[in-house]
Amino acid sequence: MRITKFTGIAAALLSIAPSGMSAQRPVIRKSPTRTAVLRSDVRELPADQQIIQALSRLTFGAKPGDALQVRAIGLDAWIDQQLHPEKIDDAAIERFVATYSAINQNQNGLLQQYADQQRERQHVRRDRADSTRMMSAADSVAMRQQMQQQQANLTRQVVTQLQSSRVARAVASDRQLQEVMTDFWENHFNVYAQKGGPEPYYLTDFDENVIRPNALGKFRDLLEAVAKSPAMLFYLDNARSMADSTRPTLSAQNGAARFPVTPMRRGGMGAMGAMRAAQQMQRQQEQMRRQQQQQRQRQGLNENYGRELLELHTLGVDGGYTQQDVINVARAFTGWTIQPPAQGGGFIFRPQVHDAGEKIVLGHRLAAGRGMSDAEDVLDILARSPSTAHFISFKLARHFVSDSPSKALVDHAAQVYLKTDGDIREVLRAIITSPEFFSQQAFHSKVKTPFEVVVSAMRSLNAAPDSTPRTAQMIAFLGQPIFGHQAPNGWPETGDAWMNTGAILNRINFGMAAAAGRLPGVDIRALLALDTVRLASREKQVDAVVAMILNGMVSPDTRAVLLSGEHPMLGNAGSGTGQAGSGMGNAGNGKRDALQGRGPGNVPQLTGLPQIVGLALGSPEFQRH
Repeated sequence: MRITKFTGIAAALLSIAPSGMSAQRPVIRKSPTRTAVLRSDVRELPADQQIIQALSRLTFGAKPGDALQVRAIGLDAWIDQQLHPEKIDDAAIERFVATYSAINQNQNGLLQQYADQQRERQHVRRDRADSTRMMSAADSVAMRQQMQQQQANLTRQVVTQLQSSRVARAVASDRQLQEVMTDFWENHFNVYAQKGGPEPYYLTDFDENVIRPNALGKFRDLLEAVAKSPAMLFYLDNARSMADSTRPTLSAQNGAARFPVTPMRRGGMGAMGAMRAAQQMQRQQEQMRRQQQQQRQRQGLNENYGRELLELHTLGVDGGYTQQDVINVARAFTGWTIQPPAQGGGFIFRPQVHDAGEKIVLGHRLAAGRGMSDAEDVLDILARSPSTAHFISFKLARHFVSDSPSKALVDHAAQVYLKTDGDIREVLRAIITSPEFFSQQAFHSKVKTPFEVVVSAMRSLNAAPDSTPRTAQMIAFLGQPIFGHQAPNGWPETGDAWMNTGAILNRINFGMAAAAGRLPGVDIRALLALDTVRLASREKQVDAVVAMILNGMVSPDTRAVLLSGEHPMLGNAGSGTGQAGSGMGNAGNGKRDALQGRGPGNVPQLTGLPQIVGLALGSPEFQRH
């Protein structure tokens, strides 16, 4: 084992800067006029590297021939095309996704199945408790287990098909920027599939109808779509948030409550009858009032969504809000809830549990006695806030340009946000056409997430979309199960969270597994770019793989590994003798559950072109974009 080689490869993978690549491009020196230069229209990257940068960041990786197509269209014209996905024909992937049986069912139908199964389980429990029934304890347990298994199977099918479809779209959709933005927003508005209850059944609607159609629209529209989505209402508990017992509800304040009244007998009633009727009505009103108060005391106000709406979805942790703002935002959203699964599980507003008192949110007064307009005004206030403009601009700049984007770029994007009333498309355009985006400092500097690693490998190998759960399971094995982050803050968005020794070993072994044909849809024998060098020298084969997979950019250390076939972190490349699969990135250290995936298994020892391809996919150069 060559220690110097290990140091070069390991350092390149573990560091955030693209180690070993600086020899192929000019060294950037800081100067006092740097900020002024960045705000000009000058693009530091040569034309070919501008195309590489755009394909690396605005798609999930270039497929063979993509660079030629972008060059033919013109880079700026191609960017504009991607910013308007509705103009791009994506019929092929739509036909593919239509083959998924579970997620293409009507959500009402899925939730009805869920409700029926829940009802049957309750019947079994009642039958077991009723001593007059003839069902034995063993039969009761067996039936309950059978129904639980049926529900678990349906839930698993929905989740795995949704995960698979997410990967398939990322691999094969021609609307690549829309898919990148869908991935971005689904992490920004994170929802956890294993929250319990009917949550998995809400996720298909969340992906298809809430996030993807609004990914490049107005942020205000996206924000309201998320706020009304059953997936978010259930995940952050707003569905069961209601006015505290000390607060007036909308129905009570407006005099809208109606109580059953004993009908008058035909012919009228005497004074005593009228008195008894009035007393009965009063008792009924008092009984209903006590029941509502008891329900509100049991549940009451839940601040989860209000807090995350301010901290994670809009203003950011330093956005200038107070705990009282959190409380008042939560009060504004009382009554925003979900219909029962048996009734379709859609959004519904229930005025009888809405806090109808006056509220002050970020200095804005919300008058008493209103309904849904309370929360709608809150969304207006937040969407138009300069703090939200800055926070969203910062996250977009961090995602597309650098883990530490410049203040000048973020400020510029925030100005565009405020000027365009939160137009995501225009904010994104300002970022991805900026000098910072096309700077040498940003080029090839972002560490890929596990999702990006797997999907970019599939695209670089011109793989067909995978309708099985296998590719999504590989992403989970690398530490990022789809819809599998439990906390509402989503997966880490900076490279340091994804890089440690265990994560590197997993990624290297993934590359070897992909080259060995362990991923459905991958067949390196079908790659035309490699067909002409199958009988060529090792050096020419390396040149061909570097050109196809690494955009012609390779460090001396990586090239030496590709030529020798000996990886310092594996001992014998492709043999599986390293501690493959033994670790995960920091982001993947949560508990293992059904969302965690299977690893590459015992990868066979590879030789020739497959070995070179596998090592290239595990190289530091491929782990960055």
